[in-house]
Amino acid sequence: MGTALEELVAENSERSLLINEVMLLLAEKRTSLAALRTGITIVAVPLSIATFLVATSRLYELLNVLYILAPLWAACILLFVLGMYVIARALMRIRRFDARIEQVKAKDAGLRELIEVD
Repeated sequence: MGTALEELVAENSERSLLINEVMLLLAEKRTSLAALRTGITIVAVPLSIATFLVATSRLYELLNVLYILAPLWAACILLFVLGMYVIARALMRIRRFDARIEQVKAKDAGLRELIEVD
């Protein structure tokens, strides 16, 4: 009786560890999705600034305000590059977490049934 109970406890403990691992991976994936959202926002800011500058371009002479526009365009380019980096990094991390979740699902049929959404 004691051996069967110990085996049951060990099996439940292993399944609990797998479920906790999946929960941790999903939390990390959620964090990466937030980073993705932030990256998209960072990319949108320079586009908004460029749209504003184009819309108001009839109100100023380009050569007269070049000393202001040059650093502004440089900042816009920098923000765009930073946003694209954040987006690419978040997408790579999301793919890694999905692959790891698939590995964990392959270990346990009961866990696979619990995670499958289809």
